[in-house]
Amino acid sequence: MKVIEHYERATEPLLSYEIIPPRRGGSVAQVLEIVEALAPYDPPFIDVTSHSAEASYEEMPDGSIRRQVKRKRPGTLGLCAAIQHRFGIDAVPHVLCRGFTREETEDALIELNYLGIHNVLAVRGDDTGTPKVERPERTVNDYACDLVGQIAAMNRGEYLDEGLLDATPTDFCIGVGGYPEKHEEAPNMTWDVLHLKRKVDAGADYVVTQMFFETQHYIDFVERCRDVGITVPIVPGLKILTTRRHLRSLPRTFKVEIPESLAAEVEAARDEHIPSIGVEWARQQAEALMDAGAPGIHFYIMSDPQHVLRVVEPLRA
Repeated sequence: MKVIEHYERATEPLLSYEIIPPRRGGSVAQVLEIVEALAPYDPPFIDVTSHSAEASYEEMPDGSIRRQVKRKRPGTLGLCAAIQHRFGIDAVPHVLCRGFTREETEDALIELNYLGIHNVLAVRGDDTGTPKVERPERTVNDYACDLVGQIAAMNRGEYLDEGLLDATPTDFCIGVGGYPEKHEEAPNMTWDVLHLKRKVDAGADYVVTQMFFETQHYIDFVERCRDVGITVPIVPGLKILTTRRHLRSLPRTFKVEIPESLAAEVEAARDEHIPSIGVEWARQQAEALMDAGAPGIHFYIMSDPQHVLRVVEPLRA
């Protein structure tokens, strides 16, 4: 089922999740254990992130430096296939602009279509410092709205090879990202929301937000989106703060604000008490968001679902 159909048919807010593939050479068993832990809670869908190639530098015995470019977390498509066909949970692979050509993207979308996976989240992707080297016959999507346009074109049966006859249309539901606290590259919030509208106008069916810790940010963001004519579902994304290090790493990495009251409580707490503080904050935030009319909550999970399940259990009671 398409993600947008889940939201259209829902009689109460939906709880969905996002996981990451294992590192190169790692076992998929741990990731599948996360899915097994989530399955009893009937997730409508699970997102699987995608990662483009990154540059790494290794010092050799002779003192020289070797530069390597490789994907550290491959396997998004295979993991999505395992989730959908082993667990019967709709999988949503992330499809990136950065690190992939439009031709590679089309190939990946064709594979997803063959696998019966008809949901994707179209995102620009992080800047890894290793731009894709373009060959003359290859092209790239510079922005997420370009990527959405490519996927929407395939849904109309329009492929990169314009000479194809009777090309079969795909049937992808397209999600995109939104930023309640503004994307770091946007000059202002108005510009950012109008850019989001361009993604929706290009064919996006729903929006999932970046994590945030202040509920009012989401409420204000949704109001701004509705004011410019964005009518698709806007799903809030939440991350549970579980360590003292998150006070610095989350704002630095994701450009989000930690509310003063939460930061002060975490800073004053013993290490073993911090996860409970984060769980309670997320639970109250999720309840407030659902009361405010959010269509669901999308939880960002790294490698351990235990804290998210502590939030989810009382929400389902």
